[in-house]
Amino acid sequence: MSLYTSDNPVFATFSFYAALMGAKTLFMAFLTARQRYRKMAFANPEDAKLNKGKTKTDDDVERVRRAHLNDLENILPFLSLAFVYVGTGPTLGCAKFLFRTFAAARFLHTFVYAVVVIPQPARALAFFGGMVVNLYMAYAILTSYASAL
Repeated sequence: MSLYTSDNPVFATFSFYAALMGAKTLFMAFLTARQRYRKMAFANPEDAKLNKGKTKTDDDVERVRRAHLNDLENILPFLSLAFVYVGTGPTLGCAKFLFRTFAAARFLHTFVYAVVVIPQPARALAFFGGMVVNLYMAYAILTSYASAL
């Protein structure tokens, strides 16, 4: 059985969570647009003119944009690390736990940061939940392949 086919349940699980995280990242653009229209705060003069709004910076819009940027900074490494991690031959249970934990942490991070603002340490805990998963997978990859050098 090849590690990178749908016959491998670890790769199938990775593929599901990779698609979920990709969709979540794409969805953040719509959340930003929703906030811009709610606040009538546009980044470009042509958008402001078309929507009878103003070119301005709004704290709520910036909060969603920062959450989106944080997704890009964390989900992209997850996708790379998790793909290589599949090649280390982890157990299905461990891989599912890591992928689910990461996905839950990213959804929770967006929720407490950009949807319903909840004071710290909620955002930090969600951030570190995902970070720990990425760091663990990096460690597992490095230790798994260190002997090949």
